[in-house]
Amino acid sequence: MKIIFNGQTLDLAENSSLQSLIESQNLIGKRLAAEVNLEIIPKTEHANYILKNGDKVEIVHAIGGG
Repeated sequence: MKIIFNGQTLDLAENSSLQSLIESQNLIGKRLAAEVNLEIIPKTEHANYILKNGDKVEIVHAIGGG
């Protein structure tokens, strides 16, 4: 299936979870916010949230600085 991830088309396996997308993008352990189709998905739901063909996913992560 195809999704839009941070503005770019990305191919994923059917029934991929939001958590598997985060893992595939090497974002594990980072402070981030995930939004699917303009709805923020809480971190507690990432593993159970199944993405669908055509979903628009935005993931941003916090970067510390001084």
